Amino acid sequence: MNPEVTSLIPEHTSARRLELLTPEEARDLLRLLQMMAAEGQDELSEEARWFAREIAERIPSEN
Repeated sequence: MNPEVTSLIPEHTSARRLELLTPEEARDLLRLLQMMAAEGQDELSEEARWFAREIAERIPSEN
């Protein structure tokens, strides 16, 4: 991942993290990534597209 992008991600001081996203959280994240991917052809959009594809393959359908 681009170091400029990862530098924007806040560090978690807590060692305890959630292991899994809920289906609702995964769908929300997917929608956010899809919106970012649609913004253009820059490196961030390309990375968002990749992550969106990966997440879409792993979450169950809403139907």
